[in-house]
Amino acid sequence: MPRENFLEQKLELKKATNSYRTLPNFEGMVDFCSNDYLGFSKLLIPYESTDITLPTGSTGSRLISGNSSLAEKTEQLIAGYHNAESALIFNCGYMANVGLFSCVVDTHDVVIHDELIHASVIDGIRLGFGQRLKFKHNDVSDLERILAKSKGRVFVAIESVYSMDGDIAPLENIANLCQKYSAFLIVDEAHSIGVYGNKGEGLVSSLHLEEKVFARVITFGKAMGLHGAAVLGSRTLIDFLINHSRAFIYTTALPPHTYVLLQKSYTLLPSADRKTLFELINHFKFKASKIEKYRWQCNDSPIQNLLGDGNDMVKSIADTLQKNNFAVKAILSPTVPKGKERLRICLHSFNTVEQIDALFEWVNS
Repeated sequence: MPRENFLEQKLELKKATNSYRTLPNFEGMVDFCSNDYLGFSKLLIPYESTDITLPTGSTGSRLISGNSSLAEKTEQLIAGYHNAESALIFNCGYMANVGLFSCVVDTHDVVIHDELIHASVIDGIRLGFGQRLKFKHNDVSDLERILAKSKGRVFVAIESVYSMDGDIAPLENIANLCQKYSAFLIVDEAHSIGVYGNKGEGLVSSLHLEEKVFARVITFGKAMGLHGAAVLGSRTLIDFLINHSRAFIYTTALPPHTYVLLQKSYTLLPSADRKTLFELINHFKFKASKIEKYRWQCNDSPIQNLLGDGNDMVKSIADTLQKNNFAVKAILSPTVPKGKERLRICLHSFNTVEQIDALFEWVNS
């Protein structure tokens, strides 16, 4: 077997630019890192029943042997909760975006996406072989400029809450713009579900924009505390995905206990402690406003950012915090643009004011 010198050379280049990644282990630390915004991952216990015995695996794809009434009932629950006509569960958010965009986008189509859209959306567009254009982040005027020049079938892709920056898209303005130009709007709600709306139904539903959105992608590995994802849309869209989405067709389905836990997660969602979460968000923003030592990007979402200048700087701050028992992750270029390296700080309903204050003491030390 030939030596893997070409791999070693590329890894050495990563190390030279201080962008080399290793797997962290934050067990036992104060969590300012995870996407478990409501603490559901600690509330949901493995399914146990003396009356029902579930197999450990689904045994195949949904189109072969992996489908079940349990899966179908869970999809009906999800669709109803988010005021959608239908839902289709995928194994994770990445697969949902890749599976959606790669099959609905054709070679003659145009996809206009926010410049900060998640990598899974970009990968899905590439697999669909459509033309890919991007507009300036959350800039409605720039989006309209591109829409006005685009021909043929046009899709617009955004996130309702952006996974890295943590800011919120101008959803109503973009939805109205898509209507004006007859464009199909797709919204990734991964970081919105559970956090926004009276019952955590997400921003699209809370703003009553369902009829203006072609498809929504929601994930269960964040505020829902589990794993998996779903595409929400019309019955026609879901039937199309079942027949054309390779990420769905050729994947072993989720195990049955995941559907049971999903149903349980949805029973917890209406009464989740979003009030405390937003109180902590406001406290964090207040504390950050008092420290001029760093550039802060604070938001009305659980995702806050301390912006740095280079990988070395943010890794150094993160190392200090981790040594003092705070789980905080440095986000390095090229994951984010150079000059916008950062500490991505996530807040949760189970965090405390005291923990936030202690975090700021170390940041400011």
